[in-house]
Amino acid sequence: MGFGDTGVMSFDFTAQQLVNFGPEAEVVIRALLAEVERLKGRLAELESRKTPQNSSLPPSTQHPHAKPGRPARPNKKHGGQPGHKKHERSLIPTEQCDDVQALKPIECRRCGSQLSGSDPQPRRHQVWELPEIKPHVTEYQRHRLACPRCRETTCAPLPPGVPTGQSGPRLVAFAGLLMAYFRQSKRRTALFLGSLLGQPCCAALAVKVQHQVTAALRPAYDALAAAVPTQPHLGIDESPTRQAAAKAWLWTCVAKWFTVFAIRPTREATLLDDLLTDRFAGVVMCDRAKMYWQVGRLQWCWAHLKRDIQALIDGDDPQVTRLGRDLMRPTREVFRQWSRCRDGTITRADLKRVLEPARREVEGLLLRGVFSGNPRLVGMCRELHDHRDWLWAFLDHDGVEPTNNASERALRHAVIWQKLSFGTQSERGGRFVETMLSVIETCRQQKRDVFRFVTEAVEAHFARRPAPLLLTGV
Repeated sequence: MGFGDTGVMSFDFTAQQLVNFGPEAEVVIRALLAEVERLKGRLAELESRKTPQNSSLPPSTQHPHAKPGRPARPNKKHGGQPGHKKHERSLIPTEQCDDVQALKPIECRRCGSQLSGSDPQPRRHQVWELPEIKPHVTEYQRHRLACPRCRETTCAPLPPGVPTGQSGPRLVAFAGLLMAYFRQSKRRTALFLGSLLGQPCCAALAVKVQHQVTAALRPAYDALAAAVPTQPHLGIDESPTRQAAAKAWLWTCVAKWFTVFAIRPTREATLLDDLLTDRFAGVVMCDRAKMYWQVGRLQWCWAHLKRDIQALIDGDDPQVTRLGRDLMRPTREVFRQWSRCRDGTITRADLKRVLEPARREVEGLLLRGVFSGNPRLVGMCRELHDHRDWLWAFLDHDGVEPTNNASERALRHAVIWQKLSFGTQSERGGRFVETMLSVIETCRQQKRDVFRFVTEAVEAHFARRPAPLLLTGV
């Protein structure tokens, strides 16, 4: 028993030696327990320092009041400030109104005389109201007639596009979006349809609708997945989820005009082989997770790096803190100049030129960390310096950004859905989730009406026509 270089007690005893010690073993055990309690306290202290700004904790784990706020302006009142443009609903053209009622005064409000005529420019007041929500039910009476010659009976078939079930295309599309876009459970979806829309529904019917929507949209999803290897750049990220009571991973690949989600049972790079294949020659924007290294053409996310640098600043080692502060200065310059490039103030070539000093400074500071001898710095700085080209790929490739924010934003809706639903219960449920999330996010990127697209896909599925795709005309 003794003290190491760090001042932490070290114990090199085996179980047999403790037995041989006899009464001395109690002393050793008490010392061990005291050391465990000390280390637990130290661990709790370090964990309490973690925030979304210096770790991978999601922003939702921090109370809004705990975040450092901006200093309030003196004498600033709540609400809209002077010069703020008023937001109000503008009037639609009169011919677009469903009902127009002309209101004319009968008598003068002062002397009571009778009034007549019309005001050429009356004051217009419009009231928006929901119509009575009532399902539109169509009954198809299929007559079965007997042949007068051979007496064989023949029943009239349903018209093309009419589903064999009792749910029409718009209802199926709407219910599917309730479960995926608006994050409602199957029971709440059934409750909404029954209570507000007057459409009888149960959880089992919601499951059936889910399978119909998946089948209708899967051709569009497969076309998106096939287009992934042809993209010049992709933002890729992943998040844990659950499928059939087992841990799984929800991956997202964000291109310029579309997004593909995929649920896989592992976080390993097998998905990259499946989606990117050996035809991918673009750049992947990602965090520094090692499963992406096999791609070889990466842009590491500076937002993640800034968070890690902030963790260095928040540490209790002066050497670590100093290097963190020194790295934060050029990092802020990277974001400042990138903002100018993004809004068109400077070109990509100008960006590369003005960031050259920051690039040299960052790489020099990383070398300082490599040779610092501090275990907190050596590993991180060596990894960054050895792969420093992956920090600056955005300077040489149009469309590549220095952060992975696009895939982070795309994943946010999926993460919220996962927290509310606790994952899926089957592989078929996983296919519904990845298909719907891909269609929803792609429609948002292309500024398309997602309800209209899903409805058209369901109509084509019922009519056995080719499914509409999301990449035509893009």
